Amino acid sequence: MEHMNELAFYTLAGAPDSPRDLIAEVRQAEDLGIGAAFISERLNIKEAATISGAVGAVSDTIGVATAATNHNTRHPMVTAAYAMTMHKLTGGRFSLGLGRGAKRVFDAYGLAPITTAQLEDVVGLMRRLWRGELVRDHDGPAGKFRALTMGSIYDEHIPINLVAFGPNSLALGGRAFDAVVLHTFFTDETTARAVQQVKRAATEAGRDPDSVRVWSCLATIGDHLPEALRLKKTVGRMATYLQGYGDLLVETNGWDPAVLQRFRADSDLRSFRGAIDALATTEQLERIAPLIPDEWLSSAASGSPDQCVDAIEGQFELGCDGVILHGASPGELEPIIGAYRQRRPQGRFDHLPANPAGIMREGKR
Repeated sequence: MEHMNELAFYTLAGAPDSPRDLIAEVRQAEDLGIGAAFISERLNIKEAATISGAVGAVSDTIGVATAATNHNTRHPMVTAAYAMTMHKLTGGRFSLGLGRGAKRVFDAYGLAPITTAQLEDVVGLMRRLWRGELVRDHDGPAGKFRALTMGSIYDEHIPINLVAFGPNSLALGGRAFDAVVLHTFFTDETTARAVQQVKRAATEAGRDPDSVRVWSCLATIGDHLPEALRLKKTVGRMATYLQGYGDLLVETNGWDPAVLQRFRADSDLRSFRGAIDALATTEQLERIAPLIPDEWLSSAASGSPDQCVDAIEGQFELGCDGVILHGASPGELEPIIGAYRQRRPQGRFDHLPANPAGIMREGKR
């Protein structure tokens, strides 16, 4: 089976009953030729290091990436060792993905919010440790450390990706990371602008902009799925984003903030506890649906398999190097993958390695 390294999926999408579900998912993804498995972290049964190890253990060819974990929940040596272990376990198929996380969650946990400067400092520390350096008396945004080292026997390049949203994060991704993962439900205009910001920042930092891989995160909801499940993957997912960081998403896409205010003012939503996409019933989602404009949900792959492929191809035309088919398991993606394979341009993506943030070979379009 030809590996389509320009495509990826998130394992354990949503709220799985058991992390063991990933075993069948990853094996089916490899059988279908999906290039990479991304891992999102929720601090319940989706702890990233454990899930990463499981994905690496049950796979042979697929790329593996966190997108994302937060550096402030682990000591830098723990993060460095986790990534090196995964790098060796997978034979170089692993990418460490970092992100800012949610301030309200960090406030609840007693953690300081993550800054751009911290992320850049952490990347520098990781790269030095993986090269086998001894880091002495470090005093930077990521913290103060008397001595950090993994030992001089190591000299490895482990790719790092950044889940980026706003302009500061996108610029950071371009100048310091190997890949950038965009957010779900970005409009076409937002996606194109984000790609340009990443590539421009890379150029300004003296890097080859084509060396920084940009991943679209495209909600993929084919009409072959049951209606109740489609509702959960569209209305439920969007409502959860609006719960967590609605202001940022609305501002980034240039949407009407008055719509967000009406959403937040709804009495049922004000009293809802927990993530809507994980806990809301079909009846509750039907009640929420009129509060979210169709326009806000349209930046997705939906409809027939061929219509979904149209949307996937559109992300490449906007400048993305890869597309994560977000919120769907390999089983749910199977008819879409089949349609995509029939239309996939021969040779166009041969430069892409399995590692989702790996160095792209010559031959880029």
